[in-house]
Amino acid sequence: MFLMAKHIIITVTNDLVTDQRIFRISQTLLKQGYKITLVGRILKNSQKVKTDCNIRRFKLWFNTGALFYANYNFRLFVYLLFAKYDIVLSNDLDSLPAGYLASKLRKKQLVYDSHEFFTELPELVKRRLQKNVWLWFEQKILPKTKYSYTVCNSIANKYNDLYSANFQTIRNLPLKKECVLESEKNDKHIIIYQGALNIGRGIELMIQAMQFIENAELWIAGNGDIEEELKQLGTQDLYKSKVKFIGRIPLSDLHVITCKASIGLSLEENIGLNYYFALPNKLFDYIQAQIPVLVSDLPEMSAVVNEYKVGEILYERTPEALAQKITDMLSDNNKIEFWQTNLKEASEELIWEKEQYKLVDLFKAVGNDV
Repeated sequence: MFLMAKHIIITVTNDLVTDQRIFRISQTLLKQGYKITLVGRILKNSQKVKTDCNIRRFKLWFNTGALFYANYNFRLFVYLLFAKYDIVLSNDLDSLPAGYLASKLRKKQLVYDSHEFFTELPELVKRRLQKNVWLWFEQKILPKTKYSYTVCNSIANKYNDLYSANFQTIRNLPLKKECVLESEKNDKHIIIYQGALNIGRGIELMIQAMQFIENAELWIAGNGDIEEELKQLGTQDLYKSKVKFIGRIPLSDLHVITCKASIGLSLEENIGLNYYFALPNKLFDYIQAQIPVLVSDLPEMSAVVNEYKVGEILYERTPEALAQKITDMLSDNNKIEFWQTNLKEASEELIWEKEQYKLVDLFKAVGNDV
C-alpha cells in the first residue's frame, strides 16, 4: 500500500452498470489505497451504479455514431483538464484520445487498458473510413504510451509487434464464486449463451442448431444490436419451443442461472482479429459455474479448453454439426465426469483473486513515476 493515496480516474464510454472488468479493477485498486473516480456516460434507462468509488457520468447530446465519440471525448477532455488526479486509466481506444491529450497537457501518468483489438471489431472491419480514423489514433498514441495492458497474450503480442509497445496481459477473470446446485433437476437440459447480442457471436448458428437437439433449451442472456433479429429467428416454428431469451440479468442472478446449465457456448466467428483473438468473459464465467464449455476453433479460447480439459471445440460451423457436438456432450457420461473434475480445479485457478496481482504490480510501477 502506498503511503500517499494517489487518485486514479478510470474512463469508459459505457454507463458503468454492468462492466465487470471495471468493477474488479477499481475494487482491487481501492484495496491498495488508491482514490478512484469512475467516469462514463448516463443513458436514458441507466441504473444507479453500486460501488465505493466516486462516479461521474456525462449526459451527452449524441449517443451513437461518430458524433457520440466526438461528444464524449470532448466532455472527457474538458473534465480531465480541471479535475484533480495523478493517473488516468483509459479503457479501450474510444476513451483514449481525451485521456492521452489531457495527461500530456497536465503532465499526468496515463495507463491504457485495451479490452479488445478495437480497430478489428466486426463493426469496423468493413467500414474503411471509420476504421482508418481509429487506426490513426492507435498509431499516434500507442507507441507513446508507457503503461498498457490487455486481456490476452495474442492481442498483447500483436500490439507489441505493431507499435514496439510494452503491453502486458491481465486476463478478464471473474471473482471466485460458489456454485450451489438446486436439488430438483430441470426437465430439459439448459444450453446457455451469455453476453452481447451482436454480429459475429455465432448466436444465429446456436438457434438454428436447436431444431436438431432433443430434450434441451437454449437460454440466451443479454441484449445488443441484433436482439430483435435474433428474437424473430427464435420465434420461428422450428425453434420457438426450444429458444428462450432471458434478457440482461444482474451478475449475481446470472451466475445462479448459469450453474443450472449443462453446457455454456462461446462461438465467436472469425471476423477480424478482435474475434480471432477473443478470450471472452463468458468462457471464464462458465468455468466458474462449473459447466462444460463448447467454443470456436480460435486460438485463445481453444488454448484454455485444451489446457484445462473443460469442454470441446467446434470445428465445423453448421447447424447440424453444432447440434451433433452438443448432443454428444450431453450424452457422454464418462466425459461429463471427466469435465466436472477438471472444472472444479479450473474454477479455483482462473479467478481474479490470483490475476489481480499483475495489476497491483503494474500500478506500483506507475506510482513510482508519478
